[in-house]
Amino acid sequence: MAEDTPEEEKTEEPTARRLQKAREDGQVPRSQELGVAAVMISSMSALYLMGGWLIGNLADLFASGFIIERREIYSENLGMVQFADIGKESFFLIIPLLVLTFFVAILASSAMGGLNFAWKAITPKGSKLNPLNGFKRMFGLKALVELSKSILKFALVALVLAYFVYDFSDELVALSGMAIQPALVAAGEMIGLTTLVVTATLVLIAAIDVPFQAFEFNKRMRMTKQEVKDEYKDIEGRPEVKAQIRRKQREMAEQRMMEQVKDADVVITNPEHFSVALVYDPESDGAPIVVAKGVDHVALRIRNEAKEHGVVQVEIPPLARALYFTTEIDRTIPEELYYAVAQVIAYVFSLASVRRDGQTAGKPNPEIPPEYRFDAEGNPE
Repeated sequence: MAEDTPEEEKTEEPTARRLQKAREDGQVPRSQELGVAAVMISSMSALYLMGGWLIGNLADLFASGFIIERREIYSENLGMVQFADIGKESFFLIIPLLVLTFFVAILASSAMGGLNFAWKAITPKGSKLNPLNGFKRMFGLKALVELSKSILKFALVALVLAYFVYDFSDELVALSGMAIQPALVAAGEMIGLTTLVVTATLVLIAAIDVPFQAFEFNKRMRMTKQEVKDEYKDIEGRPEVKAQIRRKQREMAEQRMMEQVKDADVVITNPEHFSVALVYDPESDGAPIVVAKGVDHVALRIRNEAKEHGVVQVEIPPLARALYFTTEIDRTIPEELYYAVAQVIAYVFSLASVRRDGQTAGKPNPEIPPEYRFDAEGNPE
């Protein structure tokens, strides 16, 4: 398995199949710091937009909650009832904030690596229950790195908080001598500013952690040269993959063939089932060359391509079948068919002058050698 290979041997970038298999196993790049930063930003934004409404409703709720009617003074469970009602109403007030936080946490988690639910990741495995493997996970290099990151993050946030407490020390002392309303306003401003700076710190941490996690994930997914070769052999050996490759090769070959039709001198047809396109250079000593041929829908494509580019089409079924069944693409025609094809090419070359003089040229009807006569199935006639 790739996981059993030493890290220093993994020099090749992960293939698409390797990444897909890792995804099926629940292995995708994730950044916890991105989720924390996103939740903090969304929570602060929500409090900024609806903070006045929320605080006002909570203040009214607590004020009304501590108003007691005379007949309720001697009730034994009055305190429990009052606090239960306040707690229930408070919960309903903060539900929008909780829902927002929940969805932001999910979206932030899927922002890196996408949404992924893998049954394999939650399926019980004997290796996960092995105490030795548990100790390896707890005290391994990865756990040490995560612990170091957590300590650094905690230290950085604590340092920011300590700085603000020190910076606001005079204001904090002055709060005790202020009236309750201005004291609450001043305390809220200090808490808001401190929270803003802490959030900015968490965003900075996330900005560092996201590329780091992507790099670490890619490093874990790397493969050895042998693994890449084995995977390629495995993929190539699958019947469906072989069929797909052959289909792609046919499509590419057919596309290249169609691109050559526009340069053909003539297309000989059958007229529906067979089409053969020929190129002939009278200045060379070579024989005509078949640049495209096809049957049924491919033949139709050849005829349409020829029509689009003004290539002459001549309907001679016996010759079309003879060329189709005896000559491969980009090969010269058989010597036995030289005379028959020469008549067709002479006819094509004479069309321009014949039309210019207002005359009509008779279509050739060349004789096909007996050994080159085939039916539509390719059987000798």
